[in-house]
Amino acid sequence: MSPFFSPDSAPARSDRKREIVVCGDARIEVIAEGAGPLVVLLPSRGRDSEDYDEVAAGIAKAGYRVLRPQPRGTCRSTGPMKRLTLHDYARDVAAVIGHAGGGPAVVAGHAFGNWVARMTAADHPRLVRGVVILAAAAKTYPKALAEAVTRSADVTLPDAERLKYLRATFFAPGHDASVWLKGWYPEVNESQFAAGLATEQSEWWSAGNAPLLDLQAALDPFKPRGTTNELRDELGERVTIAVIPGASHALIPEQPAAVVEAIVVWMRKLTR
Repeated sequence: MSPFFSPDSAPARSDRKREIVVCGDARIEVIAEGAGPLVVLLPSRGRDSEDYDEVAAGIAKAGYRVLRPQPRGTCRSTGPMKRLTLHDYARDVAAVIGHAGGGPAVVAGHAFGNWVARMTAADHPRLVRGVVILAAAAKTYPKALAEAVTRSADVTLPDAERLKYLRATFFAPGHDASVWLKGWYPEVNESQFAAGLATEQSEWWSAGNAPLLDLQAALDPFKPRGTTNELRDELGERVTIAVIPGASHALIPEQPAAVVEAIVVWMRKLTR
């Protein structure tokens, strides 16, 4: 069992607060808890940061101030949703870090969220001391996988059909994929998908010059084992690779304790 976090000991935290941060035309709701160096957690495409409840509690318990911006269009976050790029989402994150004192922060993003995390590091390097990419896809992957994500998020489809896509794309065998039948925001999914298409991959891929933890799920179809070292081969020693067994692309609800331990161990080695 991880020394940092036990899923059985993570009730709703009494110090967990919510506030609104203004960023231009956007109003970003932020869930904050803990005390210490800043850590920002960003969710995957079409979902809110409530997915991180257990992981956020574990990181806060280890001695960090954990911030979870809710993406535009989710919960109480508002703002323009059309004609956005990843630079717009990165500005939202930068505003949250600035509001909290300017960091620098470790920014962790799951799946689509890792694109925003890397974009934030590239656009706002002084605010970011490191980037954690959770279940990040390989540089190229089959288009059918992106379509499967869209189908998983399509709340107009029968649950049985959506479960088929969730099991094939997000969850390892033996894990309950039904936990992700809820928590999807169709308008947000569409907006974020378009923002990704509107931004050249080369603009965010390298995450500026920030240290990177490439936290991979061993059974992730978006990251075949043959691409395990892809990012380190390209970006060099600033990339640390950790592979979590028994998890697929969802990763966060599948192995929360292992995620917390890997992130905290890596953060404690950062020199900045």
